[in-house]
Amino acid sequence: MTVPLAEYKRGASLPSSNPFQRLAALIADIEPLMDPIIMSIGEPQHALPDFTASVLADNIADFRRYPAMNGTPEFRSAVGSWLDKRFHLDGLLDTENGIAPLNGSREGLSFGPIFARDYLGKTDETPVVVMPNPFYQTYAAGAHIADAQTVLMDAIPEHDFLPNLDSLSSETLDRTIAFYVASPSNPEGSVATIDYMQRLIGLARKHNFIIFADECYSEIYRDVPPPGMLEAAKMMAPSAGEVFDKIVVLNSLSKRSNLAGLRCGFAAGDPVFIKNWVRFRGLAAPQIPLPIQAVATRAYSDEGHVIENRRLYNEKYALAEKLLSPLVGKVTPDAGFFLWLNVKKWGDSVSVTKTLYRDTGVKVIPGSYLATNHADGTNPGHDFIRVGLCPPLETTEEALTRLATWLGGKQ
Repeated sequence: MTVPLAEYKRGASLPSSNPFQRLAALIADIEPLMDPIIMSIGEPQHALPDFTASVLADNIADFRRYPAMNGTPEFRSAVGSWLDKRFHLDGLLDTENGIAPLNGSREGLSFGPIFARDYLGKTDETPVVVMPNPFYQTYAAGAHIADAQTVLMDAIPEHDFLPNLDSLSSETLDRTIAFYVASPSNPEGSVATIDYMQRLIGLARKHNFIIFADECYSEIYRDVPPPGMLEAAKMMAPSAGEVFDKIVVLNSLSKRSNLAGLRCGFAAGDPVFIKNWVRFRGLAAPQIPLPIQAVATRAYSDEGHVIENRRLYNEKYALAEKLLSPLVGKVTPDAGFFLWLNVKKWGDSVSVTKTLYRDTGVKVIPGSYLATNHADGTNPGHDFIRVGLCPPLETTEEALTRLATWLGGKQ
């Protein structure tokens, strides 16, 4: 099935409010029968890396200084070394021009398509931004800011919760300026294969668009490290052109290091695009404070805290599998820290969320709030709820026990 281009209407896929505001309105008048447990938000609650405070203190005076837009050499070197080791890049990444610091990956995801639109020079028709559905809501904001038409690609089990590349027409791809892809995906925790990534890279180079690869959950995996878009590009034949041409990978310390409030991430990949994007950001965006870059430099040079972070999540997944799989089947994804539970047997995502909160106090988020309705009213998140495994083990166990008891009692 080929996804058609509908008539363009600015902001058509932009939600009127974010999913958490909608959730707050949904349950505002409900008094739960049990003490509330918040499992709806993906906010890490594990410990900060133990060096965070000391590195900030050692660099506190640098809050007086304006940082360079392209980051410190130490930051770029640490990120480059981590990427090189983690994704087997053999030193091919240009750490001078192919890495840029961001105020969290959200900044790059929001403003990347603006520069991509101008950089690619596709001005004859309304540009297109392709994104998965469900999606991180910032993708829709990025398309809106770039005044681009969105093409929503349903992330469903039949396609491993990834956009079906075969469903895109040449007309759509020729007008595309940005293609958002998340691996591991949010909320499903699905991981794209190297073959899938290489097919997408081939399309980007053939049809002249930028891949914005959201890899924020790359280090929260179960057993096998997920491959990355830069890794896939490095493995392609030399005839594919410049190694990282048309690829921008975005990552941050929010999930990897439990530093969501630090607001520090990076973009890496195509050195020509990123070098010019940094110049544009010099006109439009704030720099990243030097003490924050110092913490990030240390964090990307340390794997001990990441290993422990991953162990804690996997401990909670083992518990979820034990409690929930007898009721709903396998619940553990390849990566991420969410459960994406099909609750069709118990109702739609909104009604289940409301009743579950009323009966048990467990606050989850309806899958339909993380996706956009199609013109016919269908929504790929209609049958799912997202459960975040961010609270401590004891709290998570209590929440999952209540959830399992509720599901079992409704059979």
